[in-house]
Amino acid sequence: MTIRIGGASGFWGDSDIAVPQLLTEDLHYIVFDYLAEITMSIMARQREANPDLGYARDFVSAAMAPNLEAIATKGVKIISNAGGTNPQGCAEALRQVIADKGLSLTVAVVTGDDLMPQLEQIKTTEMFTDAPFPDAASIASANAYLGAFPIAKALSGGADIVITGRCVDSAVTLGALIHEFGWQPDDLDLLAQGSLAGHINECGTQVTGGNFTDWRDQSFADMGYPIMECQSDGSFIATKVSNTAGQVTRATVGEQLLYEIGDPGAYYLPDVVCDFTNVELEDLGNDRVRITGARGAGVPTHYKASITYQDGYKLSALFFMIGEDAREKVDVFVEAALERTNRKLAKTNLGPFTEVHTEIMGGESHYGDFAQTPDSRELTFKIAVKHPDAKACHYLLKEATGLALSAPPGLALYTGGRPKPQQVTRLFNALVDKSKVNVEVSLGDESQSVAVATGSTLALAKPSAPTAPEAPATVEVPLHRLAYIRSGDKGDKSNIGVLARDPAYLPYIWASLTPDVVTARFTHFEPSSVERFYLPNMAAINYLLHDILGGGGMASLRNDSQGKAYGQILAATPIAVSPKIAESVL
Repeated sequence: MTIRIGGASGFWGDSDIAVPQLLTEDLHYIVFDYLAEITMSIMARQREANPDLGYARDFVSAAMAPNLEAIATKGVKIISNAGGTNPQGCAEALRQVIADKGLSLTVAVVTGDDLMPQLEQIKTTEMFTDAPFPDAASIASANAYLGAFPIAKALSGGADIVITGRCVDSAVTLGALIHEFGWQPDDLDLLAQGSLAGHINECGTQVTGGNFTDWRDQSFADMGYPIMECQSDGSFIATKVSNTAGQVTRATVGEQLLYEIGDPGAYYLPDVVCDFTNVELEDLGNDRVRITGARGAGVPTHYKASITYQDGYKLSALFFMIGEDAREKVDVFVEAALERTNRKLAKTNLGPFTEVHTEIMGGESHYGDFAQTPDSRELTFKIAVKHPDAKACHYLLKEATGLALSAPPGLALYTGGRPKPQQVTRLFNALVDKSKVNVEVSLGDESQSVAVATGSTLALAKPSAPTAPEAPATVEVPLHRLAYIRSGDKGDKSNIGVLARDPAYLPYIWASLTPDVVTARFTHFEPSSVERFYLPNMAAINYLLHDILGGGGMASLRNDSQGKAYGQILAATPIAVSPKIAESVL
């Protein structure tokens, strides 16, 4: 039996064209992933202002309401983490829409991820930095990343629609497979394969041609949403909705597989520790790729918990400089604005800014020492600061604005009104013993606790480094000629996945693109370290850059606070190859 699962959302704000498009196919499930750390903090603030909010309202109004009749007629089941910080509120809103339409669809809710009531019990140090637990009064949200077995239990209880709070992104797909195939907590290889299917499915069109290195020659307006065709042995085929644009190939699937992972041999999820190092991608043609080879390496004893807390204020102000010597004028203006503001801060005893960051778009500031065209005559530049007191941010805005008539010629001020200081929301990652988290599934008036497996570890062999290049490397070509590249974030880390276009290129890439070389390309962002991991069956490398995003997410002052463009920065890196390879790719 083949279970077909469509992926309808990769983030909160994804297009509402996905559901009607997917409903043209014969599917068993449609799944939605809405949540990120930033999303949870926004939803927490919404619920604080209004107890009825705190969930993805467009899931109810745009994804479900217009399509419920078709969903009911086709019998497709829905799984979504749209519940955010208020899954019960999301479910009640959806139940009301279902009732108004006179339909009979059962909505189940998975709860238990909200750790706010038990902050004292989970108090610990930060899992990556050993930083102390934040002050309870500053915490906006605290959520455990739940797994897939509660979702499976809800489906077994007769749910047509399952709504969760914070679960791992892949769980919405894995939960359906556990239910359909009867997989057990100790079926580790099956759980790893199902989790991989969820990982491929979780970012919507990013696996069907979106954000793809070779982005030309496809219609972005008509991109098809993904479908996973899954078997009971864990193998699955990635494809997309028929008669839509985009593409599903070894390259698009490989890019998505490498997206936002750390060590591919130890990818920790609540239900299983996954080893992706031996995954194989078989391109079947016609937008179909078969994926096998994920293995289970154990079951974690703890949940990862995402805790967001308030840590002062930030201000980011955009300006524009036009004319000859624009870069020099920007430097003069920024120096003067900060000098004026620092004088005022000293006079008012507010203390200095805790962080100051400037970026120049058009001057290739993202490329650091490797910039090629820094002398543009049109520049957009940003001055960004952090401070415990919002007044300090206001002072910068006042002084920078006040320089308008004193600045070098060519300055243009804000468009769309002056910016305002914002609270800094910082992420704190923690490990929470599973025994301290009570996970429940609610169907109607009944709630049941869900037991979760914990505590097993397997010793799996790690792949060695690739062999040395066969022919002397005497010619340099840019990395993007040899590989597909994609990057993303994990808190304050960024990963960059590099998938060789041909396995024969991989030894040359490995030899040239060392962690030191990657560090050098990003020195201006000050990574604390760079790790490198090898996936031999995919002819791929994953790089993990630590402490590189300025705090990451809403804590960062960067334009690219999530490392989404870092792959593009690395793409220009010269790689030494043989003359024969150089001739074939240039």
